[in-house]
Amino acid sequence: MTTGREDAQDPVRTIRSGAFFTVPDPLPRGRHGLDRDEVVRSQRERILIAATELLATHGFAAMSTRAICGRAGASLSAFYESFSGKEECVFAGYDRFIQVLIERLLAFEDTGVTWEEYVHTIVSGYFDVLREDPVVARAFQVEMDALGAEARRRRREALTGLAAIVQGIHVERDPASAADRPLEAYVAAVYGIRQIACDAIDSGDEHLADVDVEGRPWVLRLFT
Repeated sequence: MTTGREDAQDPVRTIRSGAFFTVPDPLPRGRHGLDRDEVVRSQRERILIAATELLATHGFAAMSTRAICGRAGASLSAFYESFSGKEECVFAGYDRFIQVLIERLLAFEDTGVTWEEYVHTIVSGYFDVLREDPVVARAFQVEMDALGAEARRRRREALTGLAAIVQGIHVERDPASAADRPLEAYVAAVYGIRQIACDAIDSGDEHLADVDVEGRPWVLRLFT
């Protein structure tokens, strides 16, 4: 979220509006005709964006509720109207990240192509979606792990859910090929793809420029 404070004292990374989060229009000053729910939704989105940017830049331990509110331009009372604390706020941001990611991947057309071609599209699409917002990718692919057991649980749930979706599509398209492949095989493949992205981001490849799916055919074979 661009705030006009991106200088040496505040080098916080900013999201790209429209990829996973959308920066709301500024709330009008003074009296206005917006209803309470609309105001709360706008403040909540700004808070989620601020938390994501701070998480990506400084990590979870170094961010505070006050810092989130300061960056979002929201009061502490507005924060606690939506979240019980910074952990719940980050988890809400992660849920959005996963929701958008899965929606984008499932939007790819799977008819008229071979299973191998579809797998290539999905794997390439995964990296393309992450590239659309490196700040969000770093926050929820790398820094999220610092939140401990609950973060790991949510990650397992999300990745297992995605693996089950891929398995279902495989069974529908090619029952014979998928017959002897348990869910755990798809889970392992999904985790492997995710780890490639995490390692690249954590090594400084914020835009995943060095991740070449075409040059890694073994990645595609994980699903075939």
